[in-house]
Amino acid sequence: MPKTSLTREQIQQYAQLSPFELKNIFIDLAKEAQADQPGQKGKSSVQMLNAGRGNPNWTATGPREAFYALGYFALDESRRVWTADNLGGMPEEQGSYERFDTFVRRHPDLPGIELLAQCVQLGIQRFGFDKDAFVHELTDSSIGDNYPVPDRILHHTQEIVRGYIADEMFAKKPPAGDFSYFATEGGTAAMCYIFDSLMKNGILRKGDKIALMVPVFTPYIEIPELDTYEFDVTYVQASMFAEAGVREWRYPQEEVAKLEDPEIKLVCLVNPSNPPSLALSQRVANQIKDIVATKNPNLLIVTDDVYGTFVEGFRSIAADLPRNTLLVYSYSKHYGCTGWRLGVIGLHDDNVIDEMLAKLPAADKDRLNKRYGTLTLEPEKIRFIDRLVADSRQVALNHTAGLSLPQQVMLSLFSLFDLLDEGQEYKLRIRRIVQQRLELLLEGAQMKVAEDPHRAGYYIELDLMAQAQLEHGEEFAAYLEKSYEPVDPLFRLARQTGVVLLNGGGFEGPEWSVRVSLANLDDLDYLKIGHHLRAIFNDYAEEWRASKG
Repeated sequence: MPKTSLTREQIQQYAQLSPFELKNIFIDLAKEAQADQPGQKGKSSVQMLNAGRGNPNWTATGPREAFYALGYFALDESRRVWTADNLGGMPEEQGSYERFDTFVRRHPDLPGIELLAQCVQLGIQRFGFDKDAFVHELTDSSIGDNYPVPDRILHHTQEIVRGYIADEMFAKKPPAGDFSYFATEGGTAAMCYIFDSLMKNGILRKGDKIALMVPVFTPYIEIPELDTYEFDVTYVQASMFAEAGVREWRYPQEEVAKLEDPEIKLVCLVNPSNPPSLALSQRVANQIKDIVATKNPNLLIVTDDVYGTFVEGFRSIAADLPRNTLLVYSYSKHYGCTGWRLGVIGLHDDNVIDEMLAKLPAADKDRLNKRYGTLTLEPEKIRFIDRLVADSRQVALNHTAGLSLPQQVMLSLFSLFDLLDEGQEYKLRIRRIVQQRLELLLEGAQMKVAEDPHRAGYYIELDLMAQAQLEHGEEFAAYLEKSYEPVDPLFRLARQTGVVLLNGGGFEGPEWSVRVSLANLDDLDYLKIGHHLRAIFNDYAEEWRASKG
């Protein structure tokens, strides 16, 4: 990246990159800004403020402490079976709960032990777990001395996840019947597994029509373009305005109506959305329900609900359309655990995908019977949720499939923590954090967003062109479009102020919009980012006035 100013042609070239790759260019520019503007005592007068990535700067400490406390008990259990220098045995199930209870009473000062005991009791009381079986699953899994069995998800872990999703994604009103879950290496692995298995099983085919509700997390845009898929993509645009000049980021009825086309086989959405960070309205959910009931009954829905816990009363579309929906959830953002790689795929036991598999042509069934024939004598009866697991390990390694057991224990403890009063207090606290940061950003930028009770506030997408029209009219907006590339404000921010944001166009949002992560910097940093954004915006206005003169 040269230190000299970039030409418009160079900026155009860089704008072809994924926003997450373009971010690295902005980081280099911000570092140059720091180097070029030395301050007092050798420190730069420019502070790099990278609000381009969604990794939160908080962590849930309580469940982690409980995990480490569990580790001490698990080692006691191992040494009880076989004791030698640095060598133990496999923990035993019989009597494990009584030994755990004794361990808790003998170690009252061990950090995390009280919360761990609460989690264990909650599991027993809410889900009716056998005490020894539950404690043994936690204990043996935390040591990681076995392969995952069942490979899709551990028995008690699945029940806990069902409870967590029912409370947090279904607003404590889950649909009738059960969802089965597959524990995955975060939401990103879940996305890859879903697209791969839908293709492998002939549910989707190369060149099929799918829809994306946009703006949306960039990989959902980029994956369909790969030569493996080459899907024909229809974009459902969140193009509504709340009032003059203020974008609402909601879907008009005519945009959602695009899903009526029976040739559209799949629609993907992030809910709450990324970057606008708004939960899907019940109006749109009802419209999609009506479309499935009438015009497009086999429409598949992939809903990525990672930010659902940031919205009061959030209810996933999977609760309204359980038969048609694959639910993706990641623990990463809520618990500040992106490094743990914890996610799940949920599919209702009564679903249209399994029905589609049963109705495939004979040639496809023969092909799939051969593919899965090493797993069972009746491969046609393998459910799609279990085919996901086999496909994730190229079928041949199905016997070693599954998320690592220590990861599944952490996933269980995060879920159980949420179901306790302490977890609910934690949830409210992180909601307040992002809302405070949003208010500070808008204060500094002297901009406003539409009032919306379903705003998660984990990100915000600011439409700079709409702001230009609001403040200075159509003439100024036309000047910006004619004179600059839509990503020009981001290059200026990075080079002049050290601020790193992402381009909203990279999420299939308006080209002149910017995405700000409200999760990864200190509160007052967002006030500074707002001030810098306002200064850049005002610079454009001055240049426009000068051009007129």
